[in-house]
Amino acid sequence: MALVLNGSSLTIEGVVRVARDNEEVILAPEAIQRIRKCRGMLETKIEAHEIMYGVNTGIGEFSEVVLTDEQVQAFQRYLIYNHAAGIGEPCPVEHVRAAMLSRVNVHARGHSGCRPEITQTYVQMLNRGVTPVVCEKGSVGACGDLAPMSQIALSLMGEGECFYQGERMPTRAAMERAGIPIPGLRARDGLAAINGSNLITGIGALLLYDAERWIKQAEIAAAMTLEALHANMKPYDERLHRLRGFTGAITCAANLRAVMAGSDLVTGKLKVKVQDAYSMRSTPQVIGALRDSMAYARKQVEIELNAVADNPIFLPDENAVLTGANFQGTPVSMPIDMIAAGITMITVLSERRLNRLLNPALSVGLPAFLTKGAGMFSGHMLSQYTADMLIVEQRILSTPSCIQSIPAAADQEDFVSMGMNGVLKAKQILRNARGVLGIELIGAAQALDFRAFNPGHGTRAAHAAVRRVVDHLEEDRPLFTDHNNMAAAVERCEVLNTVEATTGPLGSSWGSAGSPRETAGGASLVASSTQEP
Repeated sequence: MALVLNGSSLTIEGVVRVARDNEEVILAPEAIQRIRKCRGMLETKIEAHEIMYGVNTGIGEFSEVVLTDEQVQAFQRYLIYNHAAGIGEPCPVEHVRAAMLSRVNVHARGHSGCRPEITQTYVQMLNRGVTPVVCEKGSVGACGDLAPMSQIALSLMGEGECFYQGERMPTRAAMERAGIPIPGLRARDGLAAINGSNLITGIGALLLYDAERWIKQAEIAAAMTLEALHANMKPYDERLHRLRGFTGAITCAANLRAVMAGSDLVTGKLKVKVQDAYSMRSTPQVIGALRDSMAYARKQVEIELNAVADNPIFLPDENAVLTGANFQGTPVSMPIDMIAAGITMITVLSERRLNRLLNPALSVGLPAFLTKGAGMFSGHMLSQYTADMLIVEQRILSTPSCIQSIPAAADQEDFVSMGMNGVLKAKQILRNARGVLGIELIGAAQALDFRAFNPGHGTRAAHAAVRRVVDHLEEDRPLFTDHNNMAAAVERCEVLNTVEATTGPLGSSWGSAGSPRETAGGASLVASSTQEP
């Protein structure tokens, strides 16, 4: 199935299908018509010598410098050269593909002023697997992701480097092998290729997709631990959460019930406490808070994926040119900061449940540190150390980036979003979170091995999934292999897939597939092929 880009229906799932799964991209015919119409207006204005920012003027602090006719075309080349100023290792290919897809969808709205050849070249690169080499760091997320997007734009001149068929090579060689003509840059083309927060938005879309799957596995791990600790089931009653009214908590509680359905705890065969510790009975409220934040973050990211994020912006129907700051990354960087902190919060909750599994004073009869040979063996004592280290790193990284502005460009660009810092540290937070959650899953499976009751159908499925990766700890062994293997299994969603094969799909942070989400202008942001994550 091909993804048709029309400027108004790109979803997070669509980004994933193109960025990771290499789904074909088609530019909608009406989008091509809009791009051509906008370009026609721009060329008329250039011929009339109308002054337009970034077309026949310099940029930033040099916006008052008017270019001569001879300089207008050459300026776009130098613009890309001086902005391709990043640093660091190459971005993952999927991140660059997500950014290119996002930029194509901006052009599809027909307000950027570039030639159709620019947009169509990016579409061909996506479809034929030519991905520019882009330094991971350098964007401040204000006038767009100027440094990384400029490295992508070098390909429009046949310059820079690209990955193609598993090799890193000069761009011109990659384009020749793929059979893609090099369009070159004319007036406006360069700035139209770079002036938006597309890499931040692309990474953010992939991050949210992955975070939703991690949250579901956090709920599965919680259910396993709750069963292992003989939890009171009343805190997960649907009536309780509907009385308060938070959608995320209602969803989380429903998922916990789905995983634990059929358990002896649910049927009342086991004696339980009147009230459990907060780290147990507050699970729906805490995870639910992140779920509610996820719903907001998705809305923001999908608005941006379908936005006219550029400067200047051309209005062909009105023969007008507007300058502003639609490139500013804050509408995306702020919610991503919030999601990163929320993931840290849930890993803290996970570690507190792990502590109750390991501590014999709190574990309702489980052996100390989940080992029968306490004294000779230390069991999972050191697993908690590892989880704690990861959490402290997450806490450090959870400081918001969106408040860290540093002025640039002679104070013309005196407030910036620092959104690239935000998405990069959010990625690291999620990576750590997979490790912490993997450790809880190992501990919960070990604890369930010592219990003699019947756990829920989903809990049994989760236990089986863990056991396919990590064996029961009968006597001490080096645990780093178990930790790394389980973290990788969490990333691959092995536990989630196994459980959902038993329970059916668990609820998500954004409701049922295909439910409409509206932009401020009323355009639907959900393509008909969107699938429930």
